[in-house]
Amino acid sequence: MGRREKIRRKKRWKAIMTAVLILLLFLAIAALVVVKVFTVEKVKVKGNKHYSDKAMEDWLLDDEYCWNSLYVYFKYRFIEPKEMPFVDSMEVSLESPHTLKIQVYEKALLGRVYIDALGQNAYFDKDGFVVELSSEVIEGITVIKGLDVEQIVLYQKLPIKGENILKNLLSLTQTLKKYEQIPESIKYEEGGTYTLNYNGIKVLLGSAQNLNEKVVRLFHVLPKLEGQKGTLHLEGWTENTTDITFEKAG
Repeated sequence: MGRREKIRRKKRWKAIMTAVLILLLFLAIAALVVVKVFTVEKVKVKGNKHYSDKAMEDWLLDDEYCWNSLYVYFKYRFIEPKEMPFVDSMEVSLESPHTLKIQVYEKALLGRVYIDALGQNAYFDKDGFVVELSSEVIEGITVIKGLDVEQIVLYQKLPIKGENILKNLLSLTQTLKKYEQIPESIKYEEGGTYTLNYNGIKVLLGSAQNLNEKVVRLFHVLPKLEGQKGTLHLEGWTENTTDITFEKAG
């Protein structure tokens, strides 16, 4: 091997070692930045109504490396969080190296049916699908009474016996939600009639006919009855018979 070739190889080896050292230095600096800069100091939570911010934070920052904001960000890019009741999904983003932003999407709950055999509430959505089974009672979610419910299966439709009962019930609950007239309970009576309860006021809604119009009337009348107790009669309301009466409790 000639002297010139030895010099060439020596230069090539020196260049390789220099590149390796530069790469190692770059990786060391990058690692230092990740460790020292990307630290979780603040967590912003949005979209959560059922759980507190602290509960959501504890749910996601659940292992020994979650002090690092970059780790948390990439963790939930590839791994689904453990299941949490009433939470449909969530998204984690970096607002800054020290601030995590958590967007929570809770399950849309329209009502609940208490199942005696299970000792649990079956929470359902606008399409009648059971989205959660829980012994917990959530304030502001209407309980539905008087239904003949067969075996409940999570993520399947409420198995209510009777033609059009579920369809009419969903229509009623959605209309009540639209007009912000959510009752404490809705009772389905034999014969296809509905009774609503609002803190001492019983509303006899009658059959499923003219449901939207009846709820519109309820929207206008109910605020005027605040603080009173009794029975509001809407069961006889039609386009031709528009009388609404309130019978005060004795």
